[in-house]
Amino acid sequence: MAFEPHISSDLAVEIARLGLVHDASETATLRRVTELATRAVHGCAGATGVRWSAGDPPEPLDQVGSHPDLAYLVEIQCARRSGPIFDVARSETPLFCDDTLAETRWPDYTPRALERGVRCFVTTVHRTGPVILTLTMYGVTPGALDRPELNLGALLTAQGGAAVSNTKHYEDAHRTAVQLRQAVEARAVVDQAKGVLMHAMGCDADTAFDELKRISQTRHVKLTALAQRIVAGHRPDDDDHRRSGLPRRSDGD
Repeated sequence: MAFEPHISSDLAVEIARLGLVHDASETATLRRVTELATRAVHGCAGATGVRWSAGDPPEPLDQVGSHPDLAYLVEIQCARRSGPIFDVARSETPLFCDDTLAETRWPDYTPRALERGVRCFVTTVHRTGPVILTLTMYGVTPGALDRPELNLGALLTAQGGAAVSNTKHYEDAHRTAVQLRQAVEARAVVDQAKGVLMHAMGCDADTAFDELKRISQTRHVKLTALAQRIVAGHRPDDDDHRRSGLPRRSDGD
């Protein structure tokens, strides 16, 4: 018979809020997952989370810990590229250690974990597309992490993994929107500068744009920056003034 963890209404709301990405970064979302695990999972004294790029081997992209000692345990595994979290990321299979003192699978890692008071731990994993999320929960006494209760940890990992992926999609979409807006604004100011040159030179739009490009290349100034100066009323230098036919401005103008 499967045991389901009890989830309070407040906790359910917090888990659901992991998916709100309008003001969150991937790191902030990962940190919220570890905080929720520490507060909600019975026997969990602290937690760490790692975001991975799926591959062979997977590459750690970001990591957080609820306590500096636990963050250190993740850092040494990332530096050595070995340890329980790497095993989980590679196999995408959860891993359980009921008693660190009796553990023999990671002889280089377990002594460091014991030095920092870790007597048991579990690592859950969730993959969303090319992104893998691992969540490790730590207990300070053997068997402190009740296996049925770990269903809640798995739920947090799955929701956190989806939230991290959503955050990335949101950031990508936001970045694209900003770039598009900048492109539209740049196009608008270039069109305005073309209008100034067309009026000053008595030429058509293509000739004005060719002149803008020539001045930009000659002066090693970006086309948009040059257009902004022209629209603001600044003329190019004297040589470019003579070539473009722009009206000169007196110092008093």
